[in-house]
Amino acid sequence: MSTSARILIAFLVLLFGGLVYLARDLTLRVERQYMEAAEEPMVDAAYLFASLVEQFTDDRGIQVDALRKSFARAHERRFSAKIYNFEKTKVKMHLYVTDADGLVLYDSRGEAEGQNYRRMLDVGRSLKGIYGARRSRTNESNDRSSILYVSAPVTREGKIVGVVSVSKPQADMFPFMEATQEHIRWMALSSFVAIALIASLFTSWLATPIRKLTAYARQLGQGERRAVPKLRSREARLLGEAFEDLRDKLEGRQYVEGYVRTLTHEMKSPIAAIKGAAELLQEDMPPERREHFLSNIDAETARMQDVIDRLLALSTVENRKTLEAPERLNVSQLVREVIESHDTALENCRLTLETDLPPDLWVRGDAALLEMALSNLLQNAIEFSPPGEAIQIRASSDQSNGLVITVKDHGPGIPTYALERAFDHFYSLQRPNSGKKSSGLGLCIVREIMELHGGSATLENVADHGALATVRFPQEEVRTE
Repeated sequence: MSTSARILIAFLVLLFGGLVYLARDLTLRVERQYMEAAEEPMVDAAYLFASLVEQFTDDRGIQVDALRKSFARAHERRFSAKIYNFEKTKVKMHLYVTDADGLVLYDSRGEAEGQNYRRMLDVGRSLKGIYGARRSRTNESNDRSSILYVSAPVTREGKIVGVVSVSKPQADMFPFMEATQEHIRWMALSSFVAIALIASLFTSWLATPIRKLTAYARQLGQGERRAVPKLRSREARLLGEAFEDLRDKLEGRQYVEGYVRTLTHEMKSPIAAIKGAAELLQEDMPPERREHFLSNIDAETARMQDVIDRLLALSTVENRKTLEAPERLNVSQLVREVIESHDTALENCRLTLETDLPPDLWVRGDAALLEMALSNLLQNAIEFSPPGEAIQIRASSDQSNGLVITVKDHGPGIPTYALERAFDHFYSLQRPNSGKKSSGLGLCIVREIMELHGGSATLENVADHGALATVRFPQEEVRTE
């Protein structure tokens, strides 16, 4: 699991725990807040009813008959009151009235009349002139059976002569509380999902430069030629530049070491041949034999010059990271210019060319480099083709393969053991016509040029006979008109 994924998961776990704790605390707080909100108007109701009862108080005490009739009519009454999503259809508030000793004179429920409630917290405190309220359960095992009581004293000539206590079932407030609690839970869940999504996107955005640099480092490790990815973050950009600098230093060191070894190996043979021929030329010999050794010196010198020239060309290509000024090139015209430069070689080897080059194919690239790559492929085809045969050059383009240019000869093909090494530095096979080897750098140059263009180069045998060299350009580089 990646570090960014672990950080994201840890953050989401902490966020989930925090939101659960917050939602739980708020839902518990809702119940208390609703009870407090319900108690405040009940205080008003208690004192209003106390004032009303005081009008029915005389020297004989509190007269509750009128109150009994009024409350009976109120509870019998049916109505419809739409309170947001809830509908109220009847009065659910009750009250009871006690005398100065706490004896219940009237109970709207008809349950407690004649009982002494002086010990009840609401009655006892109100008889002492203190605010009185209590909450009692009708079923001790059911917390939802609680009833809230709020009382107010009934006074006559400044003396407390009784108590009025109004009550309301807590269950009447549950629908409101549950709706609010459900809303809190829903908001907590929605917040978690929204924050999790934003955090995931933000984490992905932060990790994108790291993923790009990781892919870049892997490509470097595989020997691929890639430019440093474009990064917006300053820190990531500096890290990418450090990777690039490190790659340049490592490649430069390996480049020098590798080429010194291979160049030393390749130069041994021609130098030995030239030295041997020069020593023999110091002796007396027939003119025709002298001419033979002079020809050998000239051939080996040309071979050394070819190796040096190709090494310079290859080093120039390998040290370039990107195309400096790519141009829009017509593929057909590009190939025909390469063919014209090889007219003499084709004529000397008695070879013909078969071409299939649509005139409407275009590609962006470096003309000189692409001519060099195609020239190497055509030169190989010429050197491996028997006299009198034909070389086929074709170009095509489609959505899946991009632009493809192929060069096919009818020679002996490539031995199976050599196919995997065909693009290695200094690896070469004997030419069937001359028996000699080339510098072994031509196909290396082709591969490097194509990678610089974002494409690829391959070599394979064909079913009948001969070899097929293919260069491919990526689709985004291709233009068709």
